[in-house]
Amino acid sequence: MGHKVNPIGFRMGITQDWKSKWFSKREYTKNLKQDIEIRGGVSKKWKAAFIAEVEIERSAKMIRVIIKTARPGVLIGRGGSGIEDIKSYIQKNFFKGNKNMNLKVDIQEVKNMEESAAIMAQNIADQLEKRLPFRKAMKSALEQVMKNKNIKGVKIEMSGRLGGAEMSRREWSAKGTLPLHTMRCDIDFSRATAYTTYGTLGVKVWLYKGEVFEKSVN
Repeated sequence: MGHKVNPIGFRMGITQDWKSKWFSKREYTKNLKQDIEIRGGVSKKWKAAFIAEVEIERSAKMIRVIIKTARPGVLIGRGGSGIEDIKSYIQKNFFKGNKNMNLKVDIQEVKNMEESAAIMAQNIADQLEKRLPFRKAMKSALEQVMKNKNIKGVKIEMSGRLGGAEMSRREWSAKGTLPLHTMRCDIDFSRATAYTTYGTLGVKVWLYKGEVFEKSVN
């Protein structure tokens, strides 16, 4: 019986880099919990921006939050007012007692959304919430991803009360190659949840971007 391992954690330090970049002994638990809450809060509040990932860098007196998104205009807003909104949201909810903390928010654009498993999973979940048939959503996502020449293989899995059925089930579809056991393979993985009228549906997306031989993660 196979053991299921997260493809990102399996390759951490080899082909994948850490999303949190800081070092702390005494406040490790506090900082880790804070990072998870910041990621979850920003991703939930600005869901329409299709956020791929949120990286957090900490130093002695500064915290830098890097948000990678497919729709940077939604986050930046008119004249950069959106960035100030994100800053005030993070400051108010997570650093309320620390007014001396220098917070910096950077927005980076993800040019090809087909190369991000997180964005594709959110896109599929969004279509399911709009009552699009799950097979149609899965098929269109597979075709869209495989049009990108940088993607060698893709797998999409959905679970829950698919199509409003009484019993929950799991269905998946794949195209191309997906060598999950090879550690040098650059595989992106993400989960998303679709909140429908008949319950929640889970979405998983795997993207295989080829083998990496010379990349080193610091």
